[in-house]
Amino acid sequence: MFSHIMIGVNDIEKSKKFYDAILATLGHAPGVIDDKGRCFYFTPTGIFALTKPINGEPACHGNGTTIGFAAKTPAAADAWEAMGVKSGGTACEGAPGLRQGPGFELYLAYLRDPDGNKLCALHRVAKK
Repeated sequence: MFSHIMIGVNDIEKSKKFYDAILATLGHAPGVIDDKGRCFYFTPTGIFALTKPINGEPACHGNGTTIGFAAKTPAAADAWEAMGVKSGGTACEGAPGLRQGPGFELYLAYLRDPDGNKLCALHRVAKK
């Protein structure tokens, strides 16, 4: 459904270090800086990108917005969250763990990046 997600950040290098660290725990390569100073993470299924806002205003997080990254296992989600806190992010939404609803069971871990963007590592638990 999605081709890419691009978020605004205030310091590309600081944000790249943060995202390189957390995305490495999920098996992704470091971001690539283009000639316009933007940072891109390429995967077979989509692109995640960082940019300074083109209008010159400071970047800010979207209230109610969450960007989710797929985790292959609950341990990968835990490692992602721990690396995020170690790399300048802030844990949020409580401790990583199972969340259940009608017909689904998810293992979730949440962070805020250095600019306040809310992130989630999500592992879909196999139905029994």
